[in-house]
Amino acid sequence: MKTTSMKPNLKFLAIVASAGLFLQSCSSDDNGDVELNAPEISNFEYGEGSTHSTDPVAYKGSDIHLEAEITAEATVSSITLSIHSDDVTAGEGEVDWEFEQVYTDASYLVINPTFHEHVDVPSDIPSGEYHIELLVTDELGNSTEVEGHIEILDVITLSDFSIDETVARGEDFHVEFMISAVNGIHGITVDIHADGVTPGEGEVEWDYEAEFLEGYHEETEAEFHEHIDVPATAPAGEYHIIFTVEDEDGDTIDYEAHIDITA
Repeated sequence: MKTTSMKPNLKFLAIVASAGLFLQSCSSDDNGDVELNAPEISNFEYGEGSTHSTDPVAYKGSDIHLEAEITAEATVSSITLSIHSDDVTAGEGEVDWEFEQVYTDASYLVINPTFHEHVDVPSDIPSGEYHIELLVTDELGNSTEVEGHIEILDVITLSDFSIDETVARGEDFHVEFMISAVNGIHGITVDIHADGVTPGEGEVEWDYEAEFLEGYHEETEAEFHEHIDVPATAPAGEYHIIFTVEDEDGDTIDYEAHIDITA
């Protein structure tokens, strides 16, 4: 009697099953079922724009340089940058500042773009610490965010102010303070005048204005240290003093004080 072997049939079925699994796997890939990772953000840096500094400091009226490397398995669809502060309060002549922009430039809507932008900093905002957030979203809806902080400073700062409270006419009074000017000092003006002081017999109304350059011009750090003579004929009373520091870009800062001139 003749016996039929089953081995060839089993081998054929195994081949068909493997082919089916392979085709199903390819079909899954073709349908986009493979899960891709969210974008990664690395080497996020920011700082003063003109020097591309990586120190987290910028200046009012200047700009902030920002840069980051983005690794994305799917094409990037948008990059959102926001800057704000919860800890500063606008003073007189200042306004609160919040910045947000969505970048969809063609150079960013790719795989693995490099983010590089400069953001202008208004000159009339409060100085202090600001929060930076960078959000990257890909075309599949995956997103990643990084954050940091930057200190925004005045381009001119005055500190350690010392001035005599009173001075006898015919004498001099002493003034000193520290100046920091990122763009260099152009000059320092001192204006002294009195409101409501009427000259008596033998007295002459005194208004004083002078610009100080020597030892200060073009310096970025300086100590203002001067003695100012008061005429012997100046009427006694309270005088108003305005110190104005101007930098090489035309930015200015004022400091006001009072002094009593005695007979």
